[in-house]
Amino acid sequence: MRLLIVGTLKGQLTAATKIAMENGATVTHADNNEQAMRVLRGGKGADLLLVDVGLDIRDLVTRLEAEHIHVPIVACGITNDARAAVAAIHAGAKEYIPLPPDPELIAAIIAAVANDSRDLVYRDEAMARVIKLAQQIAGSEASVMITGESGTGKEVLARYVHSRSSRAKKPFISINCAAIPEHLLESELFGHEKGAFTGAVARRIGKFEEASGGTLLLDEISEMDVRLQSKLLRAIQERVIDRVGGTRPVPVDIRIIATSNRNLADAVREGTFREDLLFRLNVVNLKIPPLQERPADILELAQHFAKKYAQANGVPLRALSTEARRILTINRWRGNVRELENTMHRAVLMAQGDEIGPEAILTPDGDRLDIAKTAPVVAHATLAAEQVTRALVGRTVADVERDLILETLKHCLGNRTHAANILGISIRTLRNKLNEYADGGLPIPPPNAGEYARMPNAM
Repeated sequence: MRLLIVGTLKGQLTAATKIAMENGATVTHADNNEQAMRVLRGGKGADLLLVDVGLDIRDLVTRLEAEHIHVPIVACGITNDARAAVAAIHAGAKEYIPLPPDPELIAAIIAAVANDSRDLVYRDEAMARVIKLAQQIAGSEASVMITGESGTGKEVLARYVHSRSSRAKKPFISINCAAIPEHLLESELFGHEKGAFTGAVARRIGKFEEASGGTLLLDEISEMDVRLQSKLLRAIQERVIDRVGGTRPVPVDIRIIATSNRNLADAVREGTFREDLLFRLNVVNLKIPPLQERPADILELAQHFAKKYAQANGVPLRALSTEARRILTINRWRGNVRELENTMHRAVLMAQGDEIGPEAILTPDGDRLDIAKTAPVVAHATLAAEQVTRALVGRTVADVERDLILETLKHCLGNRTHAANILGISIRTLRNKLNEYADGGLPIPPPNAGEYARMPNAM
């Protein structure tokens, strides 16, 4: 994580520097706004600005916006003056912290900005195969394409490859190609010269030059405009770039990692992605399976997130109950690891008692995860059916089938159509089974009734 500290606040920022470096940050200093802008334009870059509240924060925010430099600001001062804090946040700062700095507070801010949820946690064999391939190619200079659905952890894997490469001590620079407007992306990637376009008030170094010596991650590259792809192809082939408005090529030394949640072969056929660029990027493909295809990873990740957010929120670390584990395991996780992480964050906050139980496994709307996605009657019947199947050993198939059918029908309040849909059988098959059970003397729920009744003719 790259931290730029702006100001000379009576040596207190020196203490903040020390704490930041102890927490793995690379720190650069600037005395004032103008120096800060020169640092940001010059290629050193920053993931966070820690700014003396005595400086003109609004002016700094305005300068950053004018030059399309996107970096969060945290203001700091030697007083707990609420008015100073409010003024700083109104000016555009994301947060205010008092000085002298509290080590835990500085560490928490750095962790939040650096997104330290990037731990590579896995147990499933499907993911282990991907990691093994990543380990094999990490030390090479080959370009890498990482594919997978949104939320599967593509950037996490990219950072893992960088950390095991010979470039590990050099910059890892990431740019989201989908998040930056098309007319600004070229400047973000390649930089620009003063006067190259309206608003280009000074030379600015782009991400290619920032990453020189290290790794450049082109996140969601499938969203890049096809016209810009040709310039990117030249940069990868020739290892030189042209700044916007520049007159001479600039050499760069980088390794490219790209990610996509789309099938790029389809994009090539559709004409939205260059085939020659795909060949250049896709020297090695690391395809991350969706979370539902990595079942052994679900509980491993859930326990990891439970620990992480218990510590972050200062609440007791609770184990997952048996029922909570079951609910997590059977969910489809269409949002993949990102959805699981958010679910566990909520669970940590909502849990009471000694364990995280099913009542804490909630959707963002506050509904229980195991019943929120289906109609109440169907969901209730599904849960009942799952409970019936837990103790199968030692029982005949006929016994299990009978109990499953009757329990499902009971929890559907006698509704034959609902029950047949849940059981995956035709309504005719269900009625034949119920007639058979009734002939054997078993009580059968009547249509649209919640209580058992002996009604063998009410099929």
